[in-house]
Amino acid sequence: MQRVAALIVLAFGSVVAGCSDGTPQNRGVYMLMDTSGTYANELKNAQKVISVILVSLQPNDSFAVARIDTGSFSEKDIIARVTLDDRPSRANHQKRQFREGIDSFVKEVKPASHTDVTGGILQAIEYLNEKASAKKTILIFSDLKEDLREGYVRDIPFKLSGFDVVALNVTKLHSDNVDPREYLDRLQAWQQRVEAGGGHWRVINDLDRLEQILGG
Repeated sequence: MQRVAALIVLAFGSVVAGCSDGTPQNRGVYMLMDTSGTYANELKNAQKVISVILVSLQPNDSFAVARIDTGSFSEKDIIARVTLDDRPSRANHQKRQFREGIDSFVKEVKPASHTDVTGGILQAIEYLNEKASAKKTILIFSDLKEDLREGYVRDIPFKLSGFDVVALNVTKLHSDNVDPREYLDRLQAWQQRVEAGGGHWRVINDLDRLEQILGG
């Protein structure tokens, strides 16, 4: 992970350093963590991703991490959030507090009974738009299998112009092993929804390639 962290810092730093026209360059990152069923066992990998991202953040950048659960279109599902101070000592303190909040959550989390991925993305869009970040990134740490509680309405188009949406660690379900078309169709369906809303879609399953998250 040290090599990965170095690559992300380098990629992120080059983006910031290369911009000198005076326009806002702050970045907003919103990460969704799937807590349903057996996928909750993947959260230790999510912690590693979060730690790497924290290293890369610059003053005035915003970062939030939220859980995907039964009904995710709610601020109550945000586990930790921060907008970094421009004072290094204060920013380092903020990062430590953020990491401690995530560690505490992972230790105590109970698996969700349903998986509202759409609601989580809608909440992420709202949050990052409110932050008015110059570059907006939504990370989805999930198998992307949506399982909605009866009565929940999620047939809602996304408004993702200017957003980069990255699916991370999209593990294969047992049914995917039986019929790989299910996995491929699931990825394609999410890609179509994101791109129909004007967003840019990527999948990164090899966590050694995390430099690509913030490198763009």
